Amino acid sequence: MVSRFALTASFVALLLSPATGFAGSRGPLQIIVSKDQQSLVVYDGDAVIATSPVSTGKPGHATPTGIFSILEKRRHHKSNIYSNAPMPFMQRLTWSGIALHGSNHVPDYPASHGCVRLPSAFAASLYKMTERGVHVLISDRQISPAEVKSALLFRPVPVNIQPPLSDVPLRPAISQAGDTPVEVAMREPTGGAGTSRSMEEPIRILITRSDARDTMREVQTSLEFLGYAPGSIDGHAGTATIAALRAFQTGEGLESDGKLTPELTDKLLRKAGRTPPQNGKILVRQGFKPLFEAGLTIDKPEEALGTHFLQFRHNEEEGAEGKWFGVSLENHLPASMKKRLGISIEADPFAYNGIQRTLARMTISDDVRKRVEGLLAEGSSLSIADTESGLETGQGTDFITVTRSRPGD
Repeated sequence: MVSRFALTASFVALLLSPATGFAGSRGPLQIIVSKDQQSLVVYDGDAVIATSPVSTGKPGHATPTGIFSILEKRRHHKSNIYSNAPMPFMQRLTWSGIALHGSNHVPDYPASHGCVRLPSAFAASLYKMTERGVHVLISDRQISPAEVKSALLFRPVPVNIQPPLSDVPLRPAISQAGDTPVEVAMREPTGGAGTSRSMEEPIRILITRSDARDTMREVQTSLEFLGYAPGSIDGHAGTATIAALRAFQTGEGLESDGKLTPELTDKLLRKAGRTPPQNGKILVRQGFKPLFEAGLTIDKPEEALGTHFLQFRHNEEEGAEGKWFGVSLENHLPASMKKRLGISIEADPFAYNGIQRTLARMTISDDVRKRVEGLLAEGSSLSIADTESGLETGQGTDFITVTRSRPGD
């Protein structure tokens, strides 16, 4: 374990170094907190920029682990839960109350009510170097990013070439109404060949498994196409959807019970000229807002995907294609969830080339790839998880993935 003295000394040395201090950061940063080591490390790609001791949540108020990003920043903030306790240089990670913030009491053990406490001087310096959207990963063990190479990873479209809009029917994000194709606006180049994309707003990408909600949306779309009235196309079987299913069954001479079976789903989709949804999906956000989602195929679905995070760097140092840097996080899914998802083989977060092997199991259409690559910019990120982001992902957030870092958590 790295001593807290070493962490503090490392932070001071990095601050004093003109080459690697805060002012000299070269690209999108990534912050990684280790609960086991009670430490925080700031990375630029795979290079360490600064380190610091921290205090995470004490028993009964554990700090959640997973993939987060800074949602809000306030120099002067007081807790609205714990008696207006001061939280200077607050950087919010969830709307439910988890944040990074400064404190005069940062012991070498978990001591907070769930937040990540930082020494006051470090909190002030970190506050100056970050902005909304900077990713923060919280893990039990210490993890560090490394370059990841894979043919599936997205690469930027040359800025002097405007990619045509494809007519592939991408689904709008789940929060958007309807199921009509969405045209995603491609950015016009602002300069000639070689113009940097680094000033464009990065996108957030999540690759995960499809679920029953995706199938229900296809069913609702088919019912609407066939002239029935399923209500909102939202992936939930409300009264209007059940009534529409009953009407379809009656029209087809079937028992009108409103129960959606695989056989009924297949018959309905075929009648509407639609195909069943793929077993995976890709979702894209930008500026804390959903853009679109589309299907993809996952090979060997019985194997867990695991939980992985990658960030894209694209500047002169990384070359024309840029580089992806990634980490794997420990995430133990409940037995009931694995059964529902059809997972019989666990993911090993410590496996060699685990991210590459997971990526190799995925097939993304050329149309979807072009859509994503037309939006790719410096600092874009890709999260991979077996389950779609939970309740923490919503309005005003990136994709937030909360992990279960130990069995039984």
